[in-house]
Amino acid sequence: MPKIDYFFTPLSPYTYLAGGALENIAEKVRASIHYRPLDVVSLFGRTGGVALPDRHPSRLDYRAQDLTRRAAMLNMPFHLKPAHVPTNPAPASYAIIAAQNAGNGDLGGLVQGILRAAWAEEKDIASDAVLQDLLDANGFDRSLTMSGMLSGAETYAQNLEDAVSHGVFGAPFCVLEDGAKFWGQDRLGDLEAYLTKGS
Repeated sequence: MPKIDYFFTPLSPYTYLAGGALENIAEKVRASIHYRPLDVVSLFGRTGGVALPDRHPSRLDYRAQDLTRRAAMLNMPFHLKPAHVPTNPAPASYAIIAAQNAGNGDLGGLVQGILRAAWAEEKDIASDAVLQDLLDANGFDRSLTMSGMLSGAETYAQNLEDAVSHGVFGAPFCVLEDGAKFWGQDRLGDLEAYLTKGS
């Protein structure tokens, strides 16, 4: 079974706009997804990227137009500047890591729920109450927001190191076991074609 290392941050609007496409691809080609949330600002700093506040106005203008167009094309509710973005991505990332370790729930549903909460519902995904409700709605123990803190922090830091060593420089970013890489929600079709060809 192919394994997809999925590097992302819950604060990435492009990760949100991927929707459930990666999960659908994985089901279709019988691949597993290893969800690897990370600190994307630190990733930028280590791989030549530029944090959003430091980008040239022309890049920010294009980003705003592109995100708005894509959301409309995908018919997905979207706020370009949600009430609680930016926020601390670590609590949501720790919850995802803890849920992945715990198993027995809908991990893809949890990830999509967190992204939707941030970018469509304007909820604060650093809030324990928000995360606990999402954990519960996807079949996980609400207490994972507390019990998964230490292991979540360690894995979150390791995900960044692994991302750098694998040549990851943005989000969302998929890396396959053979080293093939796919950056961006608009390259998921390429990922599917690659995996289908190899099956």
